[in-house]
Amino acid sequence: MRARCFAKLRQICLFLIVLLFCQPASAASRVALVIGNSSYKNAAPLSNPVNDAQIVEATLKNAGFDVVQTRLDLQAAEMRRALRDFADQSRDADVAVVYYAGHGIEIEGTNYLIPVDATLERDTDVYDEAFSLDRVLLAVEPARQLRLVILDACRNNPFSDKMKRTVGSRAISRGLARIEPPTSNTLVAFAAKAGSTASDGNSKNSPYASALVKYIGTPGLDLRRVFGFVRDDVMKATGNRQEPYVYGTLGGDDVPLVPAKEVAKETAKQTAKEVAREAAPAPTPRSEMRYDYELALQVGNKDALNFFIAQYPDSYYANLAKLQLAKVDAEEKRAAAAEKARQAEQEQARLINQGAQQTQLAKAASDLKAAQEARAVAEAAKEVAQQQAAQAEQKRPAAESAATAAKSTAPAAPSAPDQPREPSANAGPKVAALPSPQATVQPTAPAAVAKLLQTELRRVGCFTGSLSGEWDTESRRSLELFNRNAGTKFDAKVANADALDAIKLKTARVCPLICGSGLRRDGDRCVKITCAAGYFLNDDDECERRKARHAPSARLERGSRDREAEAPARPARPKAEANAGRRGDGGMPFMPFFFP
Repeated sequence: MRARCFAKLRQICLFLIVLLFCQPASAASRVALVIGNSSYKNAAPLSNPVNDAQIVEATLKNAGFDVVQTRLDLQAAEMRRALRDFADQSRDADVAVVYYAGHGIEIEGTNYLIPVDATLERDTDVYDEAFSLDRVLLAVEPARQLRLVILDACRNNPFSDKMKRTVGSRAISRGLARIEPPTSNTLVAFAAKAGSTASDGNSKNSPYASALVKYIGTPGLDLRRVFGFVRDDVMKATGNRQEPYVYGTLGGDDVPLVPAKEVAKETAKQTAKEVAREAAPAPTPRSEMRYDYELALQVGNKDALNFFIAQYPDSYYANLAKLQLAKVDAEEKRAAAAEKARQAEQEQARLINQGAQQTQLAKAASDLKAAQEARAVAEAAKEVAQQQAAQAEQKRPAAESAATAAKSTAPAAPSAPDQPREPSANAGPKVAALPSPQATVQPTAPAAVAKLLQTELRRVGCFTGSLSGEWDTESRRSLELFNRNAGTKFDAKVANADALDAIKLKTARVCPLICGSGLRRDGDRCVKITCAAGYFLNDDDECERRKARHAPSARLERGSRDREAEAPARPARPKAEANAGRRGDGGMPFMPFFFP
């Protein structure tokens, strides 16, 4: 009996083991959270986010996602619960995607997503009423292979007009701020690049959502290609006013959001080529090079740009990449100079607190001044590099169009296909040459920063001198006046970029209007003080009543004459006796003695 039971138990265990190992391997699980906030209670409502969320939901479901949660018009508590629940689902997933359409703002370099019941009366209310982008990244972080956050939220801040700033220098910028995802294989896609705003469009869906659903569900199409095609469509739809951007990096292998089937990889590749052909009707080696350049531009680091330049060294796009590389290099130098200035400032403060010797304090002050000047130079160089890169990008569509026109009108002949040719005189306008970052003559940065700082100080009512660009005594006194009235502690000895950034944030007069002697304040100007009849202007610039002048009374004059008449007359001494009294027997003067 016992042996029969053991045999039956063995059979059951063997059956379970076989059943376990015979289960088919499950495909990579993919989960998504789609949020659309339109009906804002304390801000301007948005017409498209709910519609955009619905078409993104349908696209992801058609693409075979295992879980697609769609939440519309979420209040703060609902949004918090949705993110918490989605984080639990991401732990068991290989791919986690969050799509958000609605209002988003940036404060002090941090991006926040706004629920529909937010009030945001003060800038610090974002910590309690909104959700930072870091909180969203935390929800997708547990996914094993790919984490993707898509933000169609780069609109104007709807609370900026009524939002009170608890700190005057706190930055509240347009659009969203650039972000560096903390984990690998994480992408954050913006509907518009950092610092710019996105458009809702004139149709049922935004230009970004319309382009996104067109490509994101394509099987086997690498995500970097997907967002490259999305960028092209959005820029075309908005007349180059809105440029989507992607932050984060992936590995060297293709990373499709919708994987191709193992038995049909070649078909998926062909599908990807067909999608590329639809985006660019006439594919050429130059168009492929353009896509590679845009991919390197979206990655935005030195390695990607240097790799592109090495791959296409003599091309038109290589010149664009060099300008972008100069911009990245200038930003790194600016960051390094700012860090050195910060360290020098901390070192000076430390020596002052420790009561160091005057020689050490003098050296620290000299080091701080040199570091601040170097930071100003780096700031100016960064501005120049950014302007050059932006101007080159603005001219790129015209250059590409001119090159295409030249190619279509020129006779068939072998030519380099990887760069725009300069058309002939009768073929249209010439392609403008790009400025070389090495040949650029940098302006005198300290003078430029000083002039900008003087201009801003004059705007906020703290500077009345001439805009000479020389940081003289009057300029230093003006910055000290700004510090007193704005509660800041900028070093007034040098014109620094930090003070310039802080003053730019002020939208109204900071320093009170100071009028000279004999003048008074009348709005934003000084007028002469006038006093009424019988009053005069005293040294305190106040009108004071004049005192009346009275003649001596007749009684006083009569009393004075009566006293003179009653006084006894003093007998006159003979002249000879008077002279004799002043001399002795010898004719010498002597001091008289008086006895009682």
